[in-house]
Amino acid sequence: MNTTASYHPPPSSQPPFSDSDLDSDSDSENFQVGSDLSNSIFKTYLEFSSSSSSSSSSSITAVDLSKIQSFLTSSSSGALSCLICLERIRPSDPTWSCSSLCFAVFHLLCIQSWARQSSDLSAARAAARLPITAETAAKQATWNCPKCRSSYSKSEIPRCYLCFCGKLRDPPSDNPWILPHSCGEICNRPLPNNCGHFCLLLCHPGPCPSCPKSVKARCFCGSVEDFRRCGFKNFSCNKLCKKRLDCNKHNCSEICHPGTCPPCRARETYRCRCGKKEEEKDCCDRDYRCENECKKLLNCGKHVCERGCHGGDCGECPLQGNRTCPCGKRIYEGMPCDGVAPVCGATCNKLLNCGFHRCPERCHKGPCVETCRTMVKKACWCGGLKKEVPCYQDLSCERKCLRMRDCGRHACKRRCCDGDCPPCSEVCDKRLRCKNHKCPAPCHRGACAPCPIMVTISCACGETHFEVPCGTEMDQKPPKCRKLCKITPLCRHASTSKPHRCHYAACPPCRAPCEEEYPCGHKCNLRCHGPRPPPNPEFTLKPKKKKSNHQTECTPGTPCPPCPELVWRPCVGEHFGAERMMVCSNTTRFSCDNLCGNLLPCGNHYCTKTCHPLETQPSSSGHQKRSESCEVCNLPCQKVRMPKCSHPCPLPCHPGECPPCKVLMKRSCHCGAMVHAFECIHYNNLSEKDQVAARSCGGPCHRKLPNCKHLCPEICHVDKCPAPDKCSKKVTVCCKCQTLKKEWICQDVQAAYRDTGNDPKDIPKNQFGLGLLPCNSDCKRKIQEVESALQLRKPKVLEKKEPENKKHGPKRRKRRDRIQEGKQVSRFQQEFVATMKRLLLFIIIVAALIAVTYYSYKGATLGLGE
Repeated sequence: MNTTASYHPPPSSQPPFSDSDLDSDSDSENFQVGSDLSNSIFKTYLEFSSSSSSSSSSSITAVDLSKIQSFLTSSSSGALSCLICLERIRPSDPTWSCSSLCFAVFHLLCIQSWARQSSDLSAARAAARLPITAETAAKQATWNCPKCRSSYSKSEIPRCYLCFCGKLRDPPSDNPWILPHSCGEICNRPLPNNCGHFCLLLCHPGPCPSCPKSVKARCFCGSVEDFRRCGFKNFSCNKLCKKRLDCNKHNCSEICHPGTCPPCRARETYRCRCGKKEEEKDCCDRDYRCENECKKLLNCGKHVCERGCHGGDCGECPLQGNRTCPCGKRIYEGMPCDGVAPVCGATCNKLLNCGFHRCPERCHKGPCVETCRTMVKKACWCGGLKKEVPCYQDLSCERKCLRMRDCGRHACKRRCCDGDCPPCSEVCDKRLRCKNHKCPAPCHRGACAPCPIMVTISCACGETHFEVPCGTEMDQKPPKCRKLCKITPLCRHASTSKPHRCHYAACPPCRAPCEEEYPCGHKCNLRCHGPRPPPNPEFTLKPKKKKSNHQTECTPGTPCPPCPELVWRPCVGEHFGAERMMVCSNTTRFSCDNLCGNLLPCGNHYCTKTCHPLETQPSSSGHQKRSESCEVCNLPCQKVRMPKCSHPCPLPCHPGECPPCKVLMKRSCHCGAMVHAFECIHYNNLSEKDQVAARSCGGPCHRKLPNCKHLCPEICHVDKCPAPDKCSKKVTVCCKCQTLKKEWICQDVQAAYRDTGNDPKDIPKNQFGLGLLPCNSDCKRKIQEVESALQLRKPKVLEKKEPENKKHGPKRRKRRDRIQEGKQVSRFQQEFVATMKRLLLFIIIVAALIAVTYYSYKGATLGLGE
C-alpha cells in the first residue's frame, strides 16, 4: 500500500539539495525529529491497513490522518499554542485536550481557570432565572470548550495532567523520541461509530482515525457483499437499488444509496377520496383530497354532508337525538333533525376567552363576544401603576427598567419590565486576546471566549502547513518544506544548477562561474550574474491595507565587466617589436614614435610620417586591404615607359604599369618636304627599317644640292643626296651686265667656278651663273637705256599732300562737338518733362482733396437741417 500519509518520504527518495538547504540549526533538527515521530506513530496503523485494505483506501487513510499530521507539524515546529493565554505550549507544560470535536490542546491551569469561571457564571445565571436553589444550580452548571463550545459538566473539569489517550498520569517530557504529552504506548481508545475495535496508533493528539480492520459488509441496497475496512464498511455498489417502495407496487430506481428510499415518483391517474375528481399525480401523492365539499345525503335523508372531500361513510346526521338550547341549559327531546331548537331566555353564562368572566347576554345563537369588557383593577407588569381597565385590555406604564442585565454592563431599559429581564442583546465587541478580532458573542460577564479562528501557516508552495490560534501567528516561522522550489532559474546554468527546497522571497543566487564568452574569445570568470526569476512574496501575516506590490517581473542580469585578461597589443602602426602588455578590454591605442614606413598607395614610395593608426577594409577580391591615413604621394610618375620614349607619364605617381603613350609625335620626312604625325606607342614599336620607310614621303627629295641651287632629283631618302657634283639641271649663264645669256648644264657651271678659283657653295643663289660670260658693245648701250628709264621712274616730292591731311582733323572734331551738344539738349528736355509730370500729379491730388472736403461738409450741413 502507498504510504502517502507519512510525514516525509524515506531518505533514499529525497532529491539532491543545494548548499543553502544543508544548514544544521535547531529548526532543521526538530523537523527531522518530527519526521521520525510521525513514522513511529503511524507504523502500526499503516502496517495493519496495508495488509487488509483495498486500493482505494490510500486516499481515505491520508484524510483520516491529516488532523494528526497537522498536530504533529505544529508540535515539531514549536507552533502549538494555548487558545486561552496565547502562549506557546512547551513539552514540559501540563496540558488538557478537548475530546469532543476540536481536540484543541490547552494549558492545564488555563483550562481549569476557564472551566471554574464558566461554570460559576452558568450557575449564577441559572439561579437568577430558574426557580431553583443556588446549590442545585451549582451542581447542574456546565462549561464549554473555548474553541468548539462543546458542553462539559462541572464534574468533568480536569484535575490532573494526563496523556492524550488518558492512560498515563504526568507523562514524561524528557524523551526526544516520544511525542510531547504522550505516553508512547498504543492509544487503544474506542474507535468512532461504535464498531467495537480500538485505535492502533501510538498515543497521539487529535481524533482517532477510522478503523483499519477488514470486515465482511453489504452495500446499502444489500445486493453486493464485499470485504471492506471497518471504518468504511458502508459503501455503494453503484447499481440500481431495486428495493420495494412504500406503495408496494414499484421498486426504487435510484443508485444504491444510504437511508430510506425516496418517495415513489411514478406518474399515474388517481381519484380523490370522494371519487369525484381524477388527476395525474405521483404515486407518493395518490391519496389526495379535492377542494369540493362531500355533499352526500346523510342517513336522515334531509341534510347533506358538509365536510370536505373524505373517504368512508359520512356518519349520522349531527341534528338527530336530544338537542339543547344554544346556552345548553334546557334539553329538548324528540325534536326532528330539521327542526330549530328555541332559545331558553336565560343568561348565556358561558366562559369568555379571558378565562375569568362569563357571557352576560341572554341565550343566543352563534359565538359569544370575543372581548371581555368587564372593568377590573389591574397592575402593570412592573407593579408601578394600578388602574381599572376593561378585562381584555393590558395595562403597561412608560417607566423604563433600570435593572442591570446578566452582562452587568447594560441596563434592561424595557418599558414596564416584569423583572425577568431578557439576556443582553448587545454584541460584546470587546477586543479579544488575539488583538485581531472582537468578541461576536452577546454581551456577557467574565472573560470572553478565545478567538475561534485558526490561522494556517504554510510554506511558499502550500504543501506543508499547520494551524495556530489567531494572535500567535506573528511569532511563528513558516514550516520547513521538503518539496523542491518550482521556480525555474533564468540564467544560463538552469540545466546544471542544483535544486533547492521550497522557500519564501527570492531564490538563492547562482554560485556557478559565469563563463560567458567575450567577443575577444576570453570567458568571464566571475560568479553568475545573469537574470533572476521573479521572487516569491515575503513571509508575512500582517493585514494588507494596500494592494500587494509583489514583484512579478524577473530581475535583469548585469552585463559582464570588461575583459580583465592581459594581452600583447601592437602599436597603431603595427611595427614589429613595439608591442606592449595591456588589459584586453583596454582599447586605447598607442604610437611607438617610429616612422610609419608603410608603402603608399602608389606602391613606389614609403610613408615618412610618425607611427599612426591604420584602417583595415575588405577588398572586393576577399583579401584585407589597408586604407591608410598615410601621406598622399604628390610626386609625378617617374617610371621608365616600355617601350622607351621621351615623354613623361601624365599621371601622378601610381601603382602598376603606366598607360600606353598616346602623344602625337611629329617626324619630317627625310627630305623635309612634309611632316608626319605618329602616336608615340605606335612609332616606337616599329623597327628601324619600318621607321625609315614610314618617314619617307614617296616624292622627290626636295633637298638642295650642296654645290648648286637645284634640288635632289632622287626619291625622298635618308642620309646625303648621292653625286651632288653631277647636277644635270640647266642654268642660265650671263655676263655681268646680264645682257648676254646662255644656258649651260649645272655641272659645267660648277666646273667653271672651280676653274676661276671660286667654290660653287659660296655663290649666292641670285648670282649663280652671273659673270661667267664676257661683256661686248651691246652691253654698254643697254646700260645707258636702263639708267635713263630709272630716272624717269623716281617719285615726285610729296609736299602738296600735307594740307589734305590737315583738312580731315577739324571735320571730325566738329562732328564730335555736335554730338555732345545734342546729348546736352536731350538731357535738359528729359528733366523738363519729368518736372512737368510731378507738377501735374500734385495739382490733381490737391483738387481731389478739395472736392472730398467740400462734399463731406455739404452732406453734414444737410443732415443738421433735416
